[in-house]
Amino acid sequence: MGTNTEFELQGLCHLALVCEDMERTVDFYTNVLGMKLSKTIQLPNGGQHFFFDMGCDQYLAFFWFPNAPKRAPGVASAAELPGVGDIATAHGSMNHVAFKIPLDKFDEYKAKLDAKGVRTGPVLEHDDSPRGVAEKYHDGVYVRSMYFFDPDGVLLEFAAWTRELTEDDVNLAPVNADGVPAQGASA
Repeated sequence: MGTNTEFELQGLCHLALVCEDMERTVDFYTNVLGMKLSKTIQLPNGGQHFFFDMGCDQYLAFFWFPNAPKRAPGVASAAELPGVGDIATAHGSMNHVAFKIPLDKFDEYKAKLDAKGVRTGPVLEHDDSPRGVAEKYHDGVYVRSMYFFDPDGVLLEFAAWTRELTEDDVNLAPVNADGVPAQGASA
């Protein structure tokens, strides 16, 4: 049973991204990440829209537009891997796509990406320290992650939860556009 009292959302149907080369995208997502290409659509403007099965009846979709603007790292997409450089992106942009993986498969999946020649960033042990990342795993780590780029510079993440999130994990008031915490807001 979900926690949404307004709508019966059943997870992510699909996330739609834009690629520069659909052939290269199909190769990466099917041969490197092992996803099944499940649906292909020819668009009226000559473009394409393809869907890849991520599992659990959820899809990652890509558009290819014949006259799409070129990519803009540091604006519309992350310019570097987390733990390596700046990952800030513009308002309204999509920063990264995180795939949930089993914790006991984390090291195996890192080795598979490495063997396939995919450049990954450092393994990040996310915790609630001021830095947000621990030097090594400890009981306060809530998720382990590794990041990598697809051929179009889409920042991808393999993330493994290490514990269940609780009400104690919600402890910050949201800030406004100036970085000021909302008046009277409580987390």
